[in-house]
Amino acid sequence: MDQATVLTRVDELGRATLTLNRPQIHNAFDDQLVAQLSHALRLLEADEAVRVVLLTGAGKNFCAGADLGWMRRVADFSFEENLADAGALAELFRTLHALKKPTIAVVRGVAYGGGVGLVSCCDIAVAAPGASFCLSETRLGLIPALISPYIVPAIGVRAAQRYCLSAEPFDAAEAHRLGLIHEVADDPDAVADRISRALLKCAPHAVAAAKEQVARVAGAEPSRELIEDTVQRIATLRASAEGKEGLSAFLGKRAPGWAKG
Repeated sequence: MDQATVLTRVDELGRATLTLNRPQIHNAFDDQLVAQLSHALRLLEADEAVRVVLLTGAGKNFCAGADLGWMRRVADFSFEENLADAGALAELFRTLHALKKPTIAVVRGVAYGGGVGLVSCCDIAVAAPGASFCLSETRLGLIPALISPYIVPAIGVRAAQRYCLSAEPFDAAEAHRLGLIHEVADDPDAVADRISRALLKCAPHAVAAAKEQVARVAGAEPSRELIEDTVQRIATLRASAEGKEGLSAFLGKRAPGWAKG
C-alpha cells in the first residue's frame, strides 16, 4: 500500500490542514505526492463543510522542490512522457491557485523550486523567521516554467527577473518585503490560526467571490467593461441569501449564521 505522502485533517470549525508528509527528504515532491495532493485538494473543494485550507510540511521544512529520485527518472523520459509529467504538476498548481476556498501556506525551513510555487499559489502565506526560499531551477539547467504564472504576480516582475535567473536563496524577511509572505512570526501556526478565524467570520460564498474578483481585476485597466462586471457582481451578491443575512445580522447587531469560532 502506498504511503500517505499528504495528510488531511479537518477540525470542528471546518479548517482543513494539508500536510506534505515526506519529512525524511524535506517534503520534496514526486509524481505520487503530486497525485495525492491534487486529489486531496479536489476533495476539499467539494466538501461544503470545509471553509479554509491550510498547507504545511511535516518536520523541519516546508518543501524542497522536486525529489532527486523523481528527477533521475524524469531524465530518462521521452519528450511525450515529459509533457504528461509536467502537465500533471502544472494541474496541481492550477488546482491550488483556483481553489474556491481561501488557502494559507504555513512555511518553516526551506521552500525551494516548486515549494515556492506552492506558496505563491496560496492566497495567504506566513513563515517562521528562519525560512529560506530559492527558485533554484537555473542551477540545474532548467527554468521555473510551471510556477512562473504564480511567482511573477506574487513577487513582481523585477524581483522575478533577479531570483528566477540567479537562483539566489533569500530569507523570510526578503520574502516578506517582496510580498511572497504576508507575515513573519516565531509561531506561524498561531498567525495562521488568527487569520483562519478571521476568515471564518466572513461569508463563505462572499469570500469565494472576493477571491475570484481579485483575480479578475489583477493587472487590468478599469475599462467600462470591467466596471460593468463589478456592478453585476455586487448586485448579485446583494440580492443573494448570504448578502441579505449579512445585512440583517449587521443591522440586528448579531453574528451572521455562517460565523464560526
